[in-house]
Amino acid sequence: MQNPQLLKSMTHLQHLAIGLLLYLACHSYGNSVKPNVLFVMADDLRPDLSCYGIRAITPNIQKLSDTGITFQKAYCQQALCNPSRSSMLTGLRPDTLLQWNNGGHFRERNPNVPTIPSVFKNNGYETRCVGKIFHNWHTKIKGDPTSWSKPEYLHYENHGNDKATITPKGSTNLAKSPKCECLDVPDEAYFDGRISREAVNALIDCKDKPFFLAVGFWKPHAPFNAPKKYWDLYPEYTISFPDLSRPENAPEIAFHDSRELLGMPPNQTKLTRENILEMRRGYLANISYLDAQVGIIVEKLKELKLTEKTIIIFQGDHGYHLGEHGLWAKTSCFELDARIPLIISAPGIMPKTSISNSLVESIDIFPTLMDLCHLPKPEKLDGISLLPVLKTPNTLIKNFAITQHPRPAYYDRELDNKPKVMGYSLRSADFRYTEWRSWQSGQIIATELYDHRTDSKETKNLANSSEYIQEVTNLKIQLHKIHKPQANP
Repeated sequence: MQNPQLLKSMTHLQHLAIGLLLYLACHSYGNSVKPNVLFVMADDLRPDLSCYGIRAITPNIQKLSDTGITFQKAYCQQALCNPSRSSMLTGLRPDTLLQWNNGGHFRERNPNVPTIPSVFKNNGYETRCVGKIFHNWHTKIKGDPTSWSKPEYLHYENHGNDKATITPKGSTNLAKSPKCECLDVPDEAYFDGRISREAVNALIDCKDKPFFLAVGFWKPHAPFNAPKKYWDLYPEYTISFPDLSRPENAPEIAFHDSRELLGMPPNQTKLTRENILEMRRGYLANISYLDAQVGIIVEKLKELKLTEKTIIIFQGDHGYHLGEHGLWAKTSCFELDARIPLIISAPGIMPKTSISNSLVESIDIFPTLMDLCHLPKPEKLDGISLLPVLKTPNTLIKNFAITQHPRPAYYDRELDNKPKVMGYSLRSADFRYTEWRSWQSGQIIATELYDHRTDSKETKNLANSSEYIQEVTNLKIQLHKIHKPQANP
C-alpha cells in the first residue's frame, strides 16, 4: 500500500525540480535565452483588488497575484498620469526629469533619455504598445515612437472620447450621476475591450520572437462607463459611503478642488449622497471590466504556451480618491493617491510567499526588468532593482518611498513654467511625513505626519505633536537625503 505522505513529498520535490530547471534555463545562458515581458498598466487604479483584501471582484488579477509577488507597499512618484508614467518608464524621479504636470512631454527636456521599451528594442526585442502607456493628448509629442518596433495602438486619446460605439436599439443609460454611464453593451464598445483584442493579436504576431508587449488600459479612470454586466456585480446596497471629513490639523495646501470630476470652480457639481454612492459603484464596475480584459490577454499567453517564459508585470500609474478626505480623483500626497497595486510574476523565481511588505517605488521597475532579462542598465537610474525581493519577498532594499505633487495641482507649464509650491511626501514602514515647500525659496511652509500604526486612513496630522518630535526629526533627515530644500529661482 502506497504512503500518501510519501507521495505528497515526492510531488513537492518534483515541483521544486521543475522550478529549478526553469530557473537554470533562464539564467545559465546569459543573454542567449531572452524571457518575454508582458507589461500591463491600469489608469487611476488604487489597490481596490481582491488580492489586496478589497471587495472588488477581480478573479483574473487574483490568479496573476497567486503566481507572483503582490507588493503591499508600492508607491508612485507623483499622483498624475504624465509625471508618474514618465518617471516609471525612465526610472527617474520627476525632479530629475523636470516633469510635474500633464502639459509637456518628458522628451522636451530629456530628448535622449532611455526608456524601458527603448532598451528592450535596442537589445533585439520586438517592442509593442497597445493602449495608454506613455501619457496622451495633452502633449505635443504623441506617445514615444522611438520606443516601439511598430506604431502604437489607441495610445493618444481623450478619456472623454471613450463613448459606446455599439449601442443596442432601445438601450438607455441607467446611471444618473456625473461621469457615470451604464449601458447594456459588449466589452468592445469601449476602449479597453478593443485594447485587449488588439493585445491578443500582438501576442500572436510576436509569439516566435522575444517581445516586450506593453498593454495600457484606460480604466478605471473616469468616465465610469463599464458595460452593464459589470455594474450588476455590485448591487447598490453593497456600496459603502466614504468619510468625507478632512484630516484633523491638516494644512489647507494638502488639498485641491477635485476639478477633474467636479468641474472648474466656482461652478462645480454639488454631489448628493446618491451621486457619491453611484460614482463609487461605477469605479468598482470599471475595475471588474479592466480585470476581464486582463484575463483575456493572460489566457491567450497560456494558450500560446508562452507563460513559462514570460515575465508579467501589472501595476497602476497612481492611486485615487473617491470622496475620502472630501477629495475626488488624484493630485495629492495622501496615501490613497500615492499607493499603487504592483504584481510581478517572473518564471523561475519561486518565493515561499506571494506577499511582500517591502517598500518599493515605480522607479524600481526599470532596473528590475534589466536584471530579470540580463540587459544593460542605463548609467543613471534613480530606482533600485527588486530582484532580491522577488527571491525573498520581505527583503528590505530601501527604508522609504517618496511621492510628490505641486501646487497649483494643475499648474500651466506653458504660462508658469514651474510650480509655486512642491509637496514632498516620505512613506516609511510606519509613517507618512510630508513637507510643503516654496518652489522659489525652498522654505518649508507646512508639514504633515500620519502614524500608520494606528491611523492607516490618515485622519490626524501629528506633525506638531510634542510626542512625535523625534519621529519628525528622523523622517525629515531621510527625506532631505533625496530632496534637500533649495531655492529654484
